[in-house]
Amino acid sequence: MPNPTETTKAQSEARGAIATTITVGTDKAARPIAIKARPARDGGPKTALVWLGGYRSDMEGTKAIALDALAAELGAGAIRFDYSGHGVSGGAFQDGTISRWLEETLAVIDAQGVEEVILVGSSMGGWIALRAVQELKKRNGAQVKGMVLIAPAPDFTSELIEPMLTEAEKTSLAERGYFEEPSEYSPEPYIYTRALMEDGRVNRVMTGIIETGCPVTILQGMADPDVPYTHALKLVEFLPADDVVLTLIRDGDHRLSRPQDLDKLRDAVAALIAP
Repeated sequence: MPNPTETTKAQSEARGAIATTITVGTDKAARPIAIKARPARDGGPKTALVWLGGYRSDMEGTKAIALDALAAELGAGAIRFDYSGHGVSGGAFQDGTISRWLEETLAVIDAQGVEEVILVGSSMGGWIALRAVQELKKRNGAQVKGMVLIAPAPDFTSELIEPMLTEAEKTSLAERGYFEEPSEYSPEPYIYTRALMEDGRVNRVMTGIIETGCPVTILQGMADPDVPYTHALKLVEFLPADDVVLTLIRDGDHRLSRPQDLDKLRDAVAALIAP
């Protein structure tokens, strides 16, 4: 079980968020996870917004900041954090797997002691959000009131990466335990490890009906070069029991960080948090 231990606490005057660090895991698996949590205003909504970033992203990205600003406007709580190996959290990126980052997600939510959450997941964060709602339903923890998934990439290791592997990449995975791929968003290449690929198979969600028990809004760009919009269409087929709204943005890319995209994100989250 995660053993969250607060090690730092500093008030951020600029945004009103409280910066903390918790420790997740034990012994050699222990890693410090950096969090920025905005407390709800007195009389504000009791539902907290939880940001779940994508692969190699961090809690200071454009969409994460926009979500925090929306929470401040609405008087709601907001929780942002960096997965291990991301941003200012500890741990090695190469040790990261969906199970590891899911464990950190649940530990962060537990540590904040919130009763209700709206999970907002971008790209890989959409996969982690879908896994988190499955795990949260098994415990007497926070209730998921709604989900907003931005260019969601559930099962991306098996659905989007493995079918496209070259022979050289397969050889690198077998011999080196990882392969590298150039990134359009960073001078540093993406690194995909054998552990990530194997763990991804264990965490697949698009294998049967996904019962989130809450409304789900999906925002997906049709010009997304990383996660094709057909992947979002496929995901919808696995959510027959939920109230699902899919918005396809014809000229939207993977980031969906333009002003007009952020407006759609704000509207989607505000609609879910409204009493």
